[in-house]
Amino acid sequence: MSRSIKKSPVLTDHHTPGTRWSKWQANKAVRRFRGDIQHGKWYRKLYCSWNICDYRSFKTKQQAIHEWETSRWLRDRLTQAEAIKDWEKLYKRK
Repeated sequence: MSRSIKKSPVLTDHHTPGTRWSKWQANKAVRRFRGDIQHGKWYRKLYCSWNICDYRSFKTKQQAIHEWETSRWLRDRLTQAEAIKDWEKLYKRK
């Protein structure tokens, strides 16, 4: 069995109910719009994009190690190997 990895170390929030609901509302607003939608990105004006609560964070492995080294609280809770494993779980593996 092969292991797939992410191309970039990014953590996204696609599982919270608020994100799904707001994206559903935006899609519904665009689908039910009766006017003429021009080509391009005009559909974005039908629903306020600030209402869609996407969360996206970026952290490299070196940043995770540096955070572990500088944070006393993290060093008391985790070893360096556990901190790297936790970073891989959140940011690297699919």
